[in-house]
Amino acid sequence: MEYKNEKDAKWLVREEQRVYEARSGGILGRKSKRYRLIDVFAGAGGMTLGFSKVCGHGFDSVWANDFDDACVSTYRKNFGNHCVSGDIVDILNDQSTKIPLADIVIGGPPCQGFSLLNKNRMGDPRKQLWRQFLEVVERSEARIFVMENVPQLLGSLEHGEIIGKAEKMGFKCKSEILCAADYGVPQTRRRAFIVGCNFFDPSKVFPPRKTNFDPRQNGAQTSFIQADGKGYLPCAAKWRTVRDAIADLPQPKGTAIRNVDPPLDIHFGRSPTPMSIARYKSIPEEGMNRFDLQERAPELTPDCWIRKKSGGTDLFGRLWWDRPAFTIRTEFFKPEKGRYLHPEQHRPITHREAARLQSFPDDFIFTGSKIEIARQIGNAVPPILAARVADIVYLLLSMKNS
Repeated sequence: MEYKNEKDAKWLVREEQRVYEARSGGILGRKSKRYRLIDVFAGAGGMTLGFSKVCGHGFDSVWANDFDDACVSTYRKNFGNHCVSGDIVDILNDQSTKIPLADIVIGGPPCQGFSLLNKNRMGDPRKQLWRQFLEVVERSEARIFVMENVPQLLGSLEHGEIIGKAEKMGFKCKSEILCAADYGVPQTRRRAFIVGCNFFDPSKVFPPRKTNFDPRQNGAQTSFIQADGKGYLPCAAKWRTVRDAIADLPQPKGTAIRNVDPPLDIHFGRSPTPMSIARYKSIPEEGMNRFDLQERAPELTPDCWIRKKSGGTDLFGRLWWDRPAFTIRTEFFKPEKGRYLHPEQHRPITHREAARLQSFPDDFIFTGSKIEIARQIGNAVPPILAARVADIVYLLLSMKNS
């Protein structure tokens, strides 16, 4: 982060401190101006939740969209009936569509087009949906936008096109990859963010100061401001862990969503085969994975894993109690898809455990089938990570209004 002089740096520190005081419920927080928010490609509403409820600032969701009916149902259940279902291309082409005025537009255009997991990503039409995102920014007359995506977006041809289009619209932009664990999420998920602002250079205040640090890196806290932009807040805490997130949950019951109070409503198990149970029991220690299974019980190891000598070290892996989880994806209930085995129980994590590792509060209501809810959880931006980005947006808007 660059500053013209020491006076500028100290002024930004004071402004940033006001934001964190507002978040903690100080006088500024109780009297803060409210800002209008639009969420495009909203999914279940992880980003909206971070901006509207978790961050503690005055963001009100006024319009949202997603093409997945189950996601729209969940969004409406938690934020109101203003989430529109359907393909954003068709919605914007409909002459009857009126995009309301807003201060900020947030959202994550579908990331499968950039994901390394998508072997057909070259030419994927989903890589171009950022154009509709920026059209919503233009039609809403928003002063700020926040676009979220996979890290592979940054440096791509599309990234250059996004920045070029945004600059023609009058926005200055700052792109950064953030690790969710650095901001209080018990998960080392890494996501790319592009922040655009048409009245101030966002690079002066983005990325946000880290609130949590990796204790394995000596736990050294740095100053409130650093020239390289990698500073921590003065009272930064250690990374939150799997133990912090899920250790209080009892053994899951049943294999279906239950009509009980949270958190136990979506804290259910599966019906593993005897072979699966034998594999779980063959790697009982946290941190083990498919290579340990092959070494300990080759007769239980699938032939395809034996033939695959490298890569995939997280497949069929157990979580560590005292580390954050790895990235929670949409099929977290399948241990063959990643490091999704409970640290000590012989089972994959439940929907509730995955939601907590994504930093969703227990009172957030998910709707839909088991598969649909899993997809909503895995695709979401962790609300706590979104909230720390919201701090920066609130800081920018507060500076403009002051």
